Amino acid sequence: MALPKSGIRVPRKTIAGMEGMWTKMWDPPRASPTTPDLVPPTNPVPGFMGSVLGGAPSIPNTVTRDLLSGMSLPTWDGQKVLDFMVFSDDDFEPRGSWPGATIRVPRGVVFHCETQGKGPPPHTIHWHGLEPTPMNDGVGHCSMELGQYTYQFQPNFIGTYFYHCHRNTVQHFEFGLYGMFLVEPPDAYNPAIPINAGGPNKNVGGYPRRTAANLGSFASRFPGFVSGDPTYGVAGPLDGVLGAPDPHAFTIPYDVEALWVLDDRDSNWSDLAMNAKSFYPGGANTQDGRLAAEVLAPLPGVPVTRPGVDDQFAHGFFHDFNADYWFVTGVPVPAAKGGTATIDAAGVAPQGGGLPVGPRGVGEIPADLNSGVSGMQVEVSARVNETVLVRLLNAAYNTVEVTFPVDVVIIAFDGRALGVPPFARYNHAFELKKDTPYRLSTARRFDALIRSNNEFSGFATVQFFDKRGITVVPSTPLVTARIPITITI
Repeated sequence: MALPKSGIRVPRKTIAGMEGMWTKMWDPPRASPTTPDLVPPTNPVPGFMGSVLGGAPSIPNTVTRDLLSGMSLPTWDGQKVLDFMVFSDDDFEPRGSWPGATIRVPRGVVFHCETQGKGPPPHTIHWHGLEPTPMNDGVGHCSMELGQYTYQFQPNFIGTYFYHCHRNTVQHFEFGLYGMFLVEPPDAYNPAIPINAGGPNKNVGGYPRRTAANLGSFASRFPGFVSGDPTYGVAGPLDGVLGAPDPHAFTIPYDVEALWVLDDRDSNWSDLAMNAKSFYPGGANTQDGRLAAEVLAPLPGVPVTRPGVDDQFAHGFFHDFNADYWFVTGVPVPAAKGGTATIDAAGVAPQGGGLPVGPRGVGEIPADLNSGVSGMQVEVSARVNETVLVRLLNAAYNTVEVTFPVDVVIIAFDGRALGVPPFARYNHAFELKKDTPYRLSTARRFDALIRSNNEFSGFATVQFFDKRGITVVPSTPLVTARIPITITI
């Protein structure tokens, strides 16, 4: 329980002279412990990636993610170079990417991720929205910090999740140490199905694919929906044995998939990142609780005698976030504060995203960044009577409002499909009418379905708002991004 102005002061010792360390909670393992209850992995996706991309996973049935790789990207206006910390995949994407490569995995497999902590320690990987054991959950100070480790868990709910470093989270998440984690139906990577020959239900390396949903009254609008047991959902009747449930229970096929990862950057944070001590109370190069003379601060030279009480922070430190660049799935929004701009996923960097143009004429996320699956979009290009799935994550510290130019059906929120038993009594899929703003705070996600029997060309809009220290969203956005949506015959 927290009591405002309780009069109780919890003493904290000074961090002067030990800025490279952390001093809260207890000491979790920081070496390379053995994974508790380790069992053989059963994830087929790394092997599939090897067959599509060439090569083979270094450890069978195991994903690799290393922290951290450095990356620098020029801003769209040529005024700054932003520094990033990113995940890399030594097997298939050793350079690293931002956002990190998407991990796709079938529901119910034993998932292993072999992780090396590189660069300045410590780090973790937290599997946001999933439910590993505490040791495998990757929350800094509470589970463990890397070292080398094999994360192990079993994803049991189809949906949209993400993974991120959970140590120094404010900085590491802002600087790009995150990626998407998508759980698919159990047979999504059935090796008996040839690549690009999956038919209407599933396709190992392309589309259509399936995701979880309980469409209810919207089922007639989206062909191919498969219902399931109204009490137990995807499991089927629990009469003492699980039996053989339908792997497509409570799923819907989709023909087009778009990933919208909304993000913002404060370039001042990037400018200060090279000094490891820049963000500590008392400023850079603190000695004995005093500010270094060369650091501009509100009260230079004043002793920090009570850490947490009379700390001295300079403008631009972690308590002072002022976004000045914005992105959609790594594609820049080429607008200054107060402006509006259309993203161009296939455009030449740095104004555009530099993604390769796919068969539908828009930039597509490469297969090596999408677990071997080709065709994932950012801008939406679909045909009449195709089902489009939009997966959205707000990775920005700004509050966002997303507005679609067409009616959509929201089928999942924060990874879980709405209305799928046994949780059907608590929530349900719902329609979001066109031109209706939908507000999201940091780390929130939703899945939306679009299907039109008419041609259409327009824009979804994403407005970014600075909501620090206030309880209502300001009337004026910091910037407005436009995402093209085109539906043709």
